[in-house]
Amino acid sequence: MAAPPESIPWIAMYHSVGDCSDDPYRITVTPDRLDRQLSWLRRRGLRGVSVSELLAAPSRTGLVGLTFDDGYADFLDHALPVLTRHDCGATLFVLPGRLGGDNAWDPLGPRKPLLTADGIRKAAAAGIEIGSHGLTHVDLTKAQDIPLHSEVADSRKLLEELTDSPVTGFCYPYGTLDQRVVDTVREAGYTYACAIDPGEINSPLALPRVHIGQNDTAVRLFLKYRLHRLRRRPVEGI
Repeated sequence: MAAPPESIPWIAMYHSVGDCSDDPYRITVTPDRLDRQLSWLRRRGLRGVSVSELLAAPSRTGLVGLTFDDGYADFLDHALPVLTRHDCGATLFVLPGRLGGDNAWDPLGPRKPLLTADGIRKAAAAGIEIGSHGLTHVDLTKAQDIPLHSEVADSRKLLEELTDSPVTGFCYPYGTLDQRVVDTVREAGYTYACAIDPGEINSPLALPRVHIGQNDTAVRLFLKYRLHRLRRRPVEGI
């Protein structure tokens, strides 16, 4: 028997929204492409929402989680207006240890500025859910216990102070996780966490996501949406 759609939430993973002419990691979509992708969702009766809203909904039919990793400064100028135009929400995973910095963890691509504290507050004031992506964007599976705790727990505390709101969502940098990292996220008080492909770990603290890029036209979006339902198992506990 097929699993009900509600038990396999569909969560799209975005990063930067802007110029994608120099994009070796394929992390950027143009505002026009994002607009077309959200138009595709809306034409099919789907609405993009934050992960918290997606998980809390009595029925997830018609809802798609939208996430934006890293907290790029272009979110305010390029992503937010498109989201607003389509009446969509989203979750923005940010790095409070790199406020106003750039994506120094990417050795090849162009330097992209990150949101300042004020920029994060503006996104939150616009109704965007703010989640933690750790402090500085490191592979948590390679971190020792003390820095791991700081990346997970201290980032949450800093963001709650910055936004004056609860922070319940976490996103694993690079999508990497293991049971030790998941246990640390749970102990820090998060109620959900986003991965990419969590492997054998099945939990609201290891939600799978689908990468969406510049090349994802209507046909590719349709295939990704359908294949997600077929390939993913239900997430236990939601």
